[in-house]
Amino acid sequence: MYPFNVRVYGLLINDRNEVLISDEQEFGQRFSKFPGGGLEYGEGLIDGLKREFIEECNMDIDVLQHFYTTDFFVKSIFNEAQLISVYYLVKNVAPIALTIKSEPFDFDGGGDVLQAFRWAKIEELKKTDLTFPVDQYVVELLHQQL
Repeated sequence: MYPFNVRVYGLLINDRNEVLISDEQEFGQRFSKFPGGGLEYGEGLIDGLKREFIEECNMDIDVLQHFYTTDFFVKSIFNEAQLISVYYLVKNVAPIALTIKSEPFDFDGGGDVLQAFRWAKIEELKKTDLTFPVDQYVVELLHQQL
């Protein structure tokens, strides 16, 4: 039997119709994704998403509505787990205090774990701008629904 890995992500869209992207380097790999991550045992989806935004972005959010839940099989690239990813539309509850970059992987400093944020215009966002298959599918849905 293979384990399940439940992940939760937030689609933070600003008033210029741009979505927040997180560029990261970890495990010797670079990847671009939406902010969010793995659900911890005993945690609900909303609480997990709020925790992830605080950890990754130092940002409190309100969750507006469910956007998408994975409806096809995806195997983790890191282990043998089956991924189930849940996406929500979110909004910041205070002004955004992140350093926003304009180029992918424009990290400050060094180390084993690096992260930078950038806005991407939804109408110009391509599937290949994100690394993981479910995020790529969500880009298609963003084009269709927003």
